Amino acid sequence: MTLTKRDLVIRISNETGLVQQQVLDVVQKTLDYMAEALAKHDKVELRNFGVFEVKIRKARIGRNPNAPETDVPIPERAVVKFKPGKEMRADVFKLSPAKPAPPAPPA
Repeated sequence: MTLTKRDLVIRISNETGLVQQQVLDVVQKTLDYMAEALAKHDKVELRNFGVFEVKIRKARIGRNPNAPETDVPIPERAVVKFKPGKEMRADVFKLSPAKPAPPAPPA
């Protein structure tokens, strides 16, 4: 299931009693300010959630899967990276399938 902006607005509106349009305005303004900060190469840090920051990905040579002998130059570019906060990382880690115990050494 995907959580959309619309889902957020409805849930926040239901929990707070605010009008959906007011909630939408606040959510949209928050996202706009985050995008604006990232466009200036600023870091966006949300405690207990995570950190968004812009990193420059180095130029590299790629391969065309349809013609592997052909090299494709990929220029450097800016990308947004997300590093989850401690609490989010712990919550997501709980979703990981249990790892089987390593086999016992032969006797």
